[in-house]
Amino acid sequence: MSLAHTAAEYMLSDALLPDRRGSRLKGLRLELPLDKIIKFVTVGFPLLLMSLAFAQEFSSGSPISCFSPSNFSVRQAAYVDSSCWDSLAHHKQDEAGQYQVKSLWPHKALPYSLLALAVAMYLPVLLWQYAAVPALSSDLLFIISELDKSYNRSIRLVQHMLKIRQKSSDPHVFWDELEKARKERYFEFALLERYLACKQRSHSLVATYLLRNSLLLLFTSATYLYLGHFHLDVFFQEEFNCSIKIGLLHAETHVPELITCRLTSLSVFQIVSLSSAAIYTLLVPVIIYNLTRLCRWDKRLLSIYEMLPAFDLLSRKMLGCPINDLNVILLFLRANISELISFSWLSVLCVLKDTTTQKHNIDTVVDFMTLLAGLEPSKPKHLTQQMHDEHP
Repeated sequence: MSLAHTAAEYMLSDALLPDRRGSRLKGLRLELPLDKIIKFVTVGFPLLLMSLAFAQEFSSGSPISCFSPSNFSVRQAAYVDSSCWDSLAHHKQDEAGQYQVKSLWPHKALPYSLLALAVAMYLPVLLWQYAAVPALSSDLLFIISELDKSYNRSIRLVQHMLKIRQKSSDPHVFWDELEKARKERYFEFALLERYLACKQRSHSLVATYLLRNSLLLLFTSATYLYLGHFHLDVFFQEEFNCSIKIGLLHAETHVPELITCRLTSLSVFQIVSLSSAAIYTLLVPVIIYNLTRLCRWDKRLLSIYEMLPAFDLLSRKMLGCPINDLNVILLFLRANISELISFSWLSVLCVLKDTTTQKHNIDTVVDFMTLLAGLEPSKPKHLTQQMHDEHP
């Protein structure tokens, strides 16, 4: 029997998790993978398009080409190009012979509007970083630590039970004490469960997360309005009539009232407009999916940790409306599943529990590990029958 007890002790000691204090904060993910993708696209894509616009402007020179009169010198032609680019107004004659001025300023403001869009899309990220990340990191560190500690306490409890059973001369005393401990719920460690129940009544994290995604939808809608109202109006305007009778040429009689100019950067403007509309249209259902995740519980993680004696949120029906901080924390626990060493152990134990022949006697990791260590999770039948015979 000593060899069997020694093997059981080795098995239980190997099941204990290593203590990794102080090393978790660096590897903790405080942004969900989908949120990170949304951030890179909403912020990085406008910056990429802005770089494309500036690169086209620097490589091809002037973004417009005006057809100056043939008697203009090179300097006068350059002055016309510069003047028309500064004004960037299309003069169109109506039926009454009056000139109507249509501004083409979106072509000039294109790189700066993209920069403003990138800054606006980064504001929800800053909101999350400063309003939610400090509290979230503390919650995750505590919960991850407590989950692993609860698992370790369960293993140490089985080790202690094994030693008591080995030293006990009367098996009746051991099983009576064990049943009493189960009835009085001494095996529970309620700190973690009460902390999670407290987070179920808190709404600061979920409010910040909802505000972050709502701001993204708001800025995306503003982008649609900007593209539809301003860009669409000048989307096909490649040529425009420019008035050059201003400045130095105001008093010149041989200078025509209007000359024709062509926008050489129209193709870039069209590509930027179409790609922006397409990308943000694709992002809208992703953002909405992000919000719908808060409307349902991730019960797979909770069901795995039901193996802990102190963790019965599901069995006690404590999960009500999912729009609270606990649901957000569960999403981030899923993203930091690599930090939860106990999760892989408990997942294996859950699989083995479903295949064991004594499934009805196994409720927690303590029950399963006592079975692996050579102890039955409940009082043996022959001892129960013997007690009935002694006390009819």
